[in-house]
Amino acid sequence: MKTGVYPCYENQFEIGASAETATPIADMETFGVSFDNGVEEWTPYDTEGWVRRLMTGKGITISVNGKRNIGDTGNDYVDGLKMKNGRNAEAYFGWTFPDGSKIAFENAVINVKNSGAGDSTGVGPLEYDVMSNGKPIYTPAA
Repeated sequence: MKTGVYPCYENQFEIGASAETATPIADMETFGVSFDNGVEEWTPYDTEGWVRRLMTGKGITISVNGKRNIGDTGNDYVDGLKMKNGRNAEAYFGWTFPDGSKIAFENAVINVKNSGAGDSTGVGPLEYDVMSNGKPIYTPAA
């Protein structure tokens, strides 16, 4: 198992209709991760004003920014979801961490936010959020 610091490019992503058909997504440059936690709060009399809390829910949003690359299978797959709604906007999304562990989102909601719009001299962007939809599958590093 790998240890120590690492460059962010060692994180790898793949997308497709299923794990078997998933492919890498070319020309992605940055990503950010947001954990959406549901926390219930209450203040019973016996805690003398101190709040009690319990984490009752989880969600993950991965925001990805890069360039639109026409002809790349993964990039085309993401872009192809921009006009879809409902269950048609869902996809398999896999994230392999630098240590070799992996998290798989079987039915992630893919929220395409920008495809090709920008400055006249800029390279067309592809920007999207991958939003968890149910509990993901975590596989530890081998």
